[in-house]
Amino acid sequence: MSEGIFSRFNHSRIAKENAFFLFLRRISLPVSRFSFFLVFFWFGILKMMELSPAHGVVHTIYQHTAWFIPWNVFILLFGVYDCIIGIIFLFPGKEKWALYMLIPHAITTFAPLVLLPGLVWKSFFVPNLIGQYIIKNLVIIALAIFIASYEEEHREHRLLNQKGKSGSLT
Repeated sequence: MSEGIFSRFNHSRIAKENAFFLFLRRISLPVSRFSFFLVFFWFGILKMMELSPAHGVVHTIYQHTAWFIPWNVFILLFGVYDCIIGIIFLFPGKEKWALYMLIPHAITTFAPLVLLPGLVWKSFFVPNLIGQYIIKNLVIIALAIFIASYEEEHREHRLLNQKGKSGSLT
């Protein structure tokens, strides 16, 4: 008798888990897209308004690399660049363009880890808050790769299905 109760409970639990993970699967891409957009757009706006917590790091990198561009132009363009990357991720099928834009962004973002170690490291492999802020971009890059590859895989799958359907009609 107890085996029947536990078995029914387990089947019910598994069915609820499966339904929950199916729901998560359905919302994962839209939530990922919106999250990516929100972070890049928001951080871009903060950069343009010179309210970003990364302002000091950005300004230091600017002084060492792009000093020939007026600061107000540089920070405006940098913020707009962030916003554009975020906006592009809202449009299915356009992610590869955002990935292309993300490459120079990632290079400039990670540059302080090597070029300005005193600004980002407390000691060997112990980042300070700025270093942690930079390193967390690995998660953002992974999310960008996930969104773009997921969308590309589904685009190819849709094309194959369309070819198969049109081929069977002839």
